[in-house]
Amino acid sequence: MSKLSKPGKTTVELRPSRIRRDPVRAAEPAAPKAYWDPSEWETWAVVVGVSLFALAITALSIGFGAITN
Repeated sequence: MSKLSKPGKTTVELRPSRIRRDPVRAAEPAAPKAYWDPSEWETWAVVVGVSLFALAITALSIGFGAITN
């Protein structure tokens, strides 16, 4: 038998963890999503704007290359 094994020793009582907590339940269900959400519109506006800017830079570089070549 090894030194670490102590068959007659009682186990330690487990306490709740101080680090991991149980999730807090919401008192009422979440409201349904609104039809018009400004944050979604802003996100799509940024995506479309960046895409159009990239297309414009590409067109300008191709046009400048064709003129100078």
